[in-house]
Amino acid sequence: MDQQQTDRELAEQQLAVAKETIRNKLALLPDQSGCYLMKNSEGVIIYVGKAKVLKNRVRSYFNGSHNGKTQRLVSEIRDFEFIVTSSNMEALILECNLIKQYHPRYNVLLKDDKTFPYIKITNEKHPKLEVTRRIIKDKGKYFGPYPNAYAAQQTKKLLDRLYPLRKCKTLPDKVCLYYHLGQCIAPCEFEVEQSEYDRMTQEISRFLNGGQDVVKIELQRKMEEAAEKLEFERAKELRDQLIAIDAVMEKQKITMSDALDRDIFGFAVDKGWMCVQILYMRQGKLIERHGTTFPYYGEAYDDFMTFVTQYYSDNPALPKQILLPIPPELEQLEAEGKAAEDEAAASHADDVIASLHSWLKVKVLMPQRGRKSEVVTMATNNAKVMLDEKFRLIERDEERSVKASESLADWLGLEQVRRIEAFDNSNIQGTNPVSAMVVFTDGKPDRKEYRKYKVKTVKGPDDYETMREVIRRRYERVLKEELAAPDLIVVDGGKGQISAALDVLENELGLYIPVCGLVKDAKHKTAQLMTGDPAEIVPLPRDSQEFYLLQRIQDEVHRFAITFHREQRGKSMVESRLDSIPGIGEKRRKLLLKHFGSVKKIKEASVEDFRPLSIGDKLASQIIASLAEEPS
Repeated sequence: MDQQQTDRELAEQQLAVAKETIRNKLALLPDQSGCYLMKNSEGVIIYVGKAKVLKNRVRSYFNGSHNGKTQRLVSEIRDFEFIVTSSNMEALILECNLIKQYHPRYNVLLKDDKTFPYIKITNEKHPKLEVTRRIIKDKGKYFGPYPNAYAAQQTKKLLDRLYPLRKCKTLPDKVCLYYHLGQCIAPCEFEVEQSEYDRMTQEISRFLNGGQDVVKIELQRKMEEAAEKLEFERAKELRDQLIAIDAVMEKQKITMSDALDRDIFGFAVDKGWMCVQILYMRQGKLIERHGTTFPYYGEAYDDFMTFVTQYYSDNPALPKQILLPIPPELEQLEAEGKAAEDEAAASHADDVIASLHSWLKVKVLMPQRGRKSEVVTMATNNAKVMLDEKFRLIERDEERSVKASESLADWLGLEQVRRIEAFDNSNIQGTNPVSAMVVFTDGKPDRKEYRKYKVKTVKGPDDYETMREVIRRRYERVLKEELAAPDLIVVDGGKGQISAALDVLENELGLYIPVCGLVKDAKHKTAQLMTGDPAEIVPLPRDSQEFYLLQRIQDEVHRFAITFHREQRGKSMVESRLDSIPGIGEKRRKLLLKHFGSVKKIKEASVEDFRPLSIGDKLASQIIASLAEEPS
């Protein structure tokens, strides 16, 4: 009975967390078309839908009354995702692809194996036009897909009237009705030159690739002429043909007729953060997206390309084609119509493509116009939406952070917790040990107050002694310079770290500042809050705003410490490369780096470049030769 009650309480707690998550996401839905994916408590997609306006449609599930099926669906929803498209038609095609990919239990429509139709010019001695739902490698020319099957059929009928290719599956012995109607060139009875077939197939291809304006102008003229002659049925027929052309030629980007596997990248940056979106196109169909958001510290496009290369280092399964956005300088020149004039910008793009292609052995493109460019733009737009969603969530969370810090004081029995200083240590197998401190004031990060520490007295990976050294150095300075003391100190760890910090504060410095520790679980996530000496667990609810504030603090100090550690490790590697050269000591190493700026510049220097530093030609040659043996 106790176990049942515990399970019930856990389920209720999980439901409360899910409701809060959904409530936050509903407030951030965009005013755009797209698809949404509903998930259950296990993260399984149980329903896929499309919407002209995502905000209105998704919110409707959680407001008002529904029929029995929808009620059952809503009762199982614990989270949702969405993908923004540039039109409602794209949303329809994407919905079809997603349903076939995931087979959600609550979807009835589009679950079968039917696909959208294509218009095809067959690759035969006597080609013909047909509407098909299957793409096979038969060297035929495919155009589509077209979500409106009726419009596709009507357009084929129009093309049949304009271009009299054969209609029969097998050639008959004599001409048929289509010949008498002027819709077949009758290769069964008359010799047809290949040049005539080439002309017709080229014109049909031009029409289906967007060159239908000339035909539309002619149809418009004929329709108006028929109306003037009071031939209303003929005018209606011509009007219907115009409508069919418009419907079938509406552009979309969700499926491509070449059936290639593609990864399509887009990215957006704001406030020091980058969001990268990857759209996965398999067999020519867009079936999934993946978005990731992270802080970046260099040039945006360079960091984006670093992400791409790291992504494929970790994911060896490669597509047939990779589509990337063009570099920003080329994008600006393209917008101004000057791209062709700037060889440097174009060369930079070519270098990126060439280096990735040689490394991955996959075709890499940076399309600047056409269908492929549009899907890259779609990925970029989704990145912008996701990044905007992140910042709006942060704003909402920060509004709650002030209240969370006030409530945290109550949990810890303190008068106030306005200023929190948090510490985290970082080292890999004891190398380049560092520590970092972040400061949160009224529940918000105060980045000007962040501090970095190189560990000086501790040898090897000793977390307790590292904590002692850093706490001692920080609060000796607080006392000496009469700095503002925190209301609470947060350390990364449990009883041992808390005890080490309190020992230094109270027994060495005579400071009495509350210390709490954040204990992580097996997945390296914040799991428990501990405080006091001896330390005890504070029963803070996992779904509370107070717990979320502590989680943010721990994530931020960990990020800050890891970043600092990587910087130090990188510098150490540079120093070790120079230190390994005979004749180079600490003084000369510093002199070389100050003069040239980097190891790469030293490596590229000539013997003469070393003379201003009073380094002889022999030692200069030795430095260049030694660095040439090292990887760049």
